[in-house]
Amino acid sequence: VQLQASGGGLVQAGGSLRLSCAASGRTFSNYAMGWFRQAPGKEREFVTAISKSGGSTYSSDSVKGRFTITRDHAKNTVYLQMNSLKPEDTAVYYCAAGLLCCSNWPRGYGMDFWGKGTQVTVSS
Repeated sequence: VQLQASGGGLVQAGGSLRLSCAASGRTFSNYAMGWFRQAPGKEREFVTAISKSGGSTYSSDSVKGRFTITRDHAKNTVYLQMNSLKPEDTAVYYCAAGLLCCSNWPRGYGMDFWGKGTQVTVSS
């Protein structure tokens, strides 16, 4: 699976951004999809994931209630709607795909493919 993330940018604290990740090369519905992020000087961390059908989602405590992951099977695209952004959300955001969903993703394994990141910067 090839993954292409887009939608990053600079936003003020309290604002919103929507990231997109377009998948190609393999059957989109065979893969759980998710987002990770890596801030400068920190390890990459799990943000959120969505099951193959889209019926279940999983999110880290730091983004629950603010970030929403969805997927569009017709467009082979997964979205990350980010609201109430905080300066600590500043990071490079990476899209991931995996055949197995999703309980191990927060521990850093289970993902099979990665996209190049997109920078999100939240100013205070």
